[in-house]
Amino acid sequence: MAQNNVSIDMTLADQILDFYFSLPKEFDPPNDVEIIYPYDRPETRRVMEAFYTKYYSDTRPRTLLFGINPGRHGAGLTGVGFTDPILMEEKCGIVNTLEKRSELSANFICEVVDAYGGPEAFYGDFLFTTVLPFGLLRNGKNYNYYDDKETLHYFEPLIVESIRKQMAYPNVSRRIATIGRGKNLVYLQALNKRYDFFESIEVLPHPRWVMQYRRKEKQKYIGVYLDTLKRLRT
Repeated sequence: MAQNNVSIDMTLADQILDFYFSLPKEFDPPNDVEIIYPYDRPETRRVMEAFYTKYYSDTRPRTLLFGINPGRHGAGLTGVGFTDPILMEEKCGIVNTLEKRSELSANFICEVVDAYGGPEAFYGDFLFTTVLPFGLLRNGKNYNYYDDKETLHYFEPLIVESIRKQMAYPNVSRRIATIGRGKNLVYLQALNKRYDFFESIEVLPHPRWVMQYRRKEKQKYIGVYLDTLKRLRT
């Protein structure tokens, strides 16, 4: 992986973009797993540059929120965690020519962002990322990095190096949150025992789980997010 050489003049936006645009591309994962690699598509790169420049062109402290890996209708298109092309235009003002897909998790997170005070307030405090920095497909469907042991083992060196580089961003809190209460949390906890990346790990319910199975209680879970996020920033 390319070295992340940080200049004192670089904003957080510069460092985030350097991280994503320097990721390796050549992989041959096991078990017929395919890679969603959005970072060399010109329109995705333009959207990412516009988004991160708009919200992260500073050196303020941020708290990282770790999802699993990008999905094909959300960050697999936009390059930005828990967004989709529609919300990127409507909520962030970044017009784009990406396929206008709506993504369930992005819609829930959009409501959380609004409840927190809007994009400027939310992204001024938090940064969405993922344990594996690009998406996976198997049989044409979203696939998680932990869905089989061989895939996890194959990508683990990249995962470790990616987390190490992101936790080295200046002013990033060592208190983080995982998005998802299941295997993503278990894996991050195990990784932290080996590498001591984090001081603590808070847990947030996965947006897709909320939208699929607890939609009638959506406001309750928005409240859970707000309580946890405020605790992280205390």
